[in-house]
Amino acid sequence: MKRNEELNKLANTQEWDFIIIGGGASGLGSALDATSRGFKTLLIESHDFAKATSSRSTKLVHGGVRYLAQGDIGLVKEALKERGLLAQNAAHVVKNQSFIIPNYTWWGGIYYKIGLSIYDFLAGKLSLGRTQYISKSKTVSKLPTIEQKNLMSGVVYQDGQFDDARLAINLAQTIIEKGGSVINYLKVINLLKNASGKISGVLAEDQFTQKQYEIHTKVVINATGVFTNDILNMNNPKHGKLVVPSQGIHLVLDKSFLKSDDAIMIPKTSDGRVLFVVPWHDRALVGTTDTLLENESFEPRALEEEINFVLTTARQYLSKKPTREDVKSVFAGLRPLAAPEGEGKSTKEVSRSHKVITSDTGLVSIIGGKWTTYRKMAEDTINKAMEIHKLGITTSKTENLSIHGNMKADLVDRSSHLYVYGSDIPSIKKLQESNPGYSEKIHPDHPFTVAEIVWAVRYEMAETIEDVLARRVRMLFLDARAAIDSAHKVAVTIAEERGLSQEWALQQEKEFIELAKGYLLIPYSPKTINLN
Repeated sequence: MKRNEELNKLANTQEWDFIIIGGGASGLGSALDATSRGFKTLLIESHDFAKATSSRSTKLVHGGVRYLAQGDIGLVKEALKERGLLAQNAAHVVKNQSFIIPNYTWWGGIYYKIGLSIYDFLAGKLSLGRTQYISKSKTVSKLPTIEQKNLMSGVVYQDGQFDDARLAINLAQTIIEKGGSVINYLKVINLLKNASGKISGVLAEDQFTQKQYEIHTKVVINATGVFTNDILNMNNPKHGKLVVPSQGIHLVLDKSFLKSDDAIMIPKTSDGRVLFVVPWHDRALVGTTDTLLENESFEPRALEEEINFVLTTARQYLSKKPTREDVKSVFAGLRPLAAPEGEGKSTKEVSRSHKVITSDTGLVSIIGGKWTTYRKMAEDTINKAMEIHKLGITTSKTENLSIHGNMKADLVDRSSHLYVYGSDIPSIKKLQESNPGYSEKIHPDHPFTVAEIVWAVRYEMAETIEDVLARRVRMLFLDARAAIDSAHKVAVTIAEERGLSQEWALQQEKEFIELAKGYLLIPYSPKTINLN
């Protein structure tokens, strides 16, 4: 996964079969589906892979208990099947996670036991385990930090949990291994059309060098999530708004607020959503919200009312009450929802089912959906593209396609933070041993090593400090202050690895620190050293 090598392919390829715009879940999935069917496929992303929505999820691979409550059985059944397939195809980043619903009414335990037993049944042979009713004392023993006042019982069910940005990188690696091409920081600035008005390619600009590329193709797929309307408007300026962004935020707390390997699921909150407290990389991830926004952004910011809602709700259910000072990092993500049909409909009521839409110019767009169903979304997208562009009949190969890094679930050692690298672990350990400096920690409070920076630059197309600390080792999302303190070491390492100047490193450091401050609730002030 070397960016220069991928850029060189542009000059050596006269016409592609597919150009996929967008390096998030739906784009990567579509590129892998097309590549594995034998099509000459190029994916281009204007920023880094999974920069926007696809690195900012609740880290759940799930059928959607909320959608079951809404009666959307079809979506739940599809998502549960995809959850099972993903657990098989990427066992190193996806794991079985126990969730506990604490019940504060006598009937809650019965109600959720019945509902979640249906959830298990819909999963069929891909079920991750049976739902159980447990007593108050058992609930407390499993969740020592749960609020015990008026607690009656608990219901335990199984779902999936994963690292979203790591999976995105692994999908990009798999695409290249299967003969496709992926390039980050290459932005589509226009669509090319032939004499009959059909799309024949894209004009793209390298975001580092400003060099422009005319790239020709048979099919263009618009898989840009919350930015779908931008490409649709490029295709037809009079196009209506098909996607609306709905924001969800997450707060990251120290593990002491959970003290359990089990996650907590609060099924009903004051805004009608569920709230999760999930163990993730030795922290507690709390979220989420559902706030309709007017405009999309690559760096959305948590609103004050969202932060207050998550903290207030968490305090109701945790014996250790979190405050703003306890928040290690706050991040916001945007859901690319199909625009609600009808006035006054909230985004909570909009189905998370995906839609594939086609334009008379031949542009194919995938809208809606969620991480769990990314593979099925991709399959449907490529099927539709093949149909309207008359590319013959080739069936999808991804249902049982092993993703880069995959290994048998029982061989994954989750006691080591390196588990997300899967089959690449021996190579990273070898890299650590090759240079004494590579085995050093990036930050004393976190297990990540300098070798992981080098690995990300050499083999995972990481170009900036943010790429490394936000999406390759996740430190920005886990502990923003630690990420800021680590910026200098990461900048120096990247500069050394790629032969870049000290000026580049200083500018990178400055830009990253400014960005990372937005992940803090308490203003950042550099550590002062007393020289006396």
